Amino acid sequence: MKEYMLLIRNEGDGKAGLSAADHLSFIQQCEVYIGKLKSKQQLIAAQPLLREGVIIEKNDDHWQEQPVSIAGTIQVGYYHILANSLDEAIQIAKENPEFSYVPSASIEVRPIKTIEQETAFVYPGAK
Repeated sequence: MKEYMLLIRNEGDGKAGLSAADHLSFIQQCEVYIGKLKSKQQLIAAQPLLREGVIIEKNDDHWQEQPVSIAGTIQVGYYHILANSLDEAIQIAKENPEFSYVPSASIEVRPIKTIEQETAFVYPGAK
């Protein structure tokens, strides 16, 4: 199996309009989704990201820091999974409950490089 990262994104605070009951239902559906992936031994890690933090940039020798803004598209979480192919990883992503609760949800599905071909360096955490 190969490693893939599912990067979950919403527009702004996409869940702000959910009622308390709908938010609880969303969390419970995420737990079911995570349980399903774990039972198939396809989950390496999954965590939501808080809507706070800092973006750092380096220009020449100067560092710039700016707070993460929730205006526009923001990454709200990730799933680090195992799948046999990109197509299988896409199918796994399509089952994510985010799509049922947040109309602006999107998931970027990316293969993870686990080894450098030129040096045979294996990145930490590689399966």
